[in-house]
Amino acid sequence: MSITYWEEEIETLPRVGLESIQLKRLQHLVARVYKAVEPYRVKMDAAGVKPDDIQTLGDLSKLPFTAKNDLRDNYPFGLFTVPLDEVVRVHASSGTTGKPTVVGYTKKDIETWSGVMARALCCAGASKGDMVHNAYGYGLFTGGLGAHYGIERLGATVIPVSGGNSKRQITIMKDFGSTVLLSTPSYALNLAEAMDALDVDPKSLSLRVGIFGAEPWSESMREEVERKLNLRATDIYGLSEVMGPGVAQECLHTSKGMHIFEDHFLPEIIDPESGEVLPPGEKGELVFTTLTKEAFPIIRYRTKDISRLFYEPCECGRTLVRMEKVTGRTDDMLIIRGVNVFPSQVEHVLLGIDGVEPHYQIVVDRDGNLDTMQVQVEVSEGVFSDEIRVLENLTKYIQKEIKDLLGVTCKVKLVEPKTIQRSEGKAQRVIDRRKI
Repeated sequence: MSITYWEEEIETLPRVGLESIQLKRLQHLVARVYKAVEPYRVKMDAAGVKPDDIQTLGDLSKLPFTAKNDLRDNYPFGLFTVPLDEVVRVHASSGTTGKPTVVGYTKKDIETWSGVMARALCCAGASKGDMVHNAYGYGLFTGGLGAHYGIERLGATVIPVSGGNSKRQITIMKDFGSTVLLSTPSYALNLAEAMDALDVDPKSLSLRVGIFGAEPWSESMREEVERKLNLRATDIYGLSEVMGPGVAQECLHTSKGMHIFEDHFLPEIIDPESGEVLPPGEKGELVFTTLTKEAFPIIRYRTKDISRLFYEPCECGRTLVRMEKVTGRTDDMLIIRGVNVFPSQVEHVLLGIDGVEPHYQIVVDRDGNLDTMQVQVEVSEGVFSDEIRVLENLTKYIQKEIKDLLGVTCKVKLVEPKTIQRSEGKAQRVIDRRKI
C-alpha cells in the first residue's frame, strides 16, 4: 500500500522538531490572545498567569480552561481576536440554549482549514484524480464547506451534493463515477439501504474509500458500512469550536486512532473531574488549544469528548499523535444525524408553551440506519381532555418549535399528566436505545 502525504516534512517530523514548533506557536498565541481578548485576559489574571510564564509545553497546564459557556457568555463575537472586517466567514453550531456557538475565520484561517482537510483526505488515500462525493450538510454546520475547500485544495473534483435525496445521490454516484464518499456514518448506511431498494450493486460503483464523522459510530458499524458499500471506511474528527472537520483523521495503515494535526491543534487528555492532565495512553476528556487560528483561537477548550492519546510510531510513517475513537461524552449532549441536541434546548421550547407541563422525556432510537428522536410531553388535564384536533395542532406546533430551534426533525407524543416516571434524583430525560 503506497503512502501519500500532503505535507510530508511536517507529518513525519521527529517529535523534538514538532514540539519546538508547537511551543513557538503557543507562546505567540497566548501573547496575542492576552492582548486582544478581554475575557481571556481576565481569566488569565484571575489564575495568576501571564504570557511570559509559558516557557515550556508543560506550562500549558497553567492556563485556564475554556468551556462552551465561555462562548455562550461572549456571543456572538466577543472572543474574536480580529476586527469583523477581517473575518471572511462565520459558522455556528447548536449550544445548550437558543444561542449557537459562533466561530469566525480570516482568509488565512480558511487556507489553514483547507490544508488540514487536504491532509485528512491524503491520510484516507484520496488524491488529485478522485471524484469526491461530499454528502455532508452545507450551511452554518462546518462539515460541508470545510470538506469542500479541502477537496478543492487537494486538487480532486468535488461533487457538492450535500445531504438528502438518496435516490438522486446514487444516480450521481453511478453517472459521475464517485470514488470517495464523505458523509455521516448513519447516512452512509442509509445510502446502502437505498441502493438495495433500487437494486444497485455497490460493486458496480467506483467507490473506494469513505471518510465518515460528525457523530459517534462503532467498529461494528464500520464493518457494516464497508460490507454494504464495498469501500474502506475511515474515521475523521473535528468540531466547530476548534476548526471544523480536519482536526484528526485515520490513515489507511491502522484502525488504532486518528492522527491529530498537532502543528495546528495541541491536544491534552485531562481528568474530567479534577482537570489534571493525564499521562499518555490514559482515558479522559479531550482538550484542544488552537495554535494557528487568527480570528477565533481557543485555549484549552474542553470538548467533553472521552478519548485517549497514542504517541507510538504509526506504520504510515506519520509522527503525529493519534487519538482513539471517541467513546462517550462528559455531558448530556446528544448527536442526532450530525446535529448537537441538548435536553435543555427541548426544555426551553416546552416551557414557553401553554398547556404543557415541565415533564418530558426524549427517546432516541435508530430506524434502519437513521437516528430518530421522539419527545414525550405531559400536558395539563384541561388540554388532554380537549378534542383531538386541538391535540393534533399542539403536537404540530411543538414539532415546529423544536425543528426551528434545534434544526432536527422529531416526533412528538402528548401523554397524560403524571405518566412520565418521576425520580427523586436526577430526572431521566433521555432514553437512548441506539446500538452504535
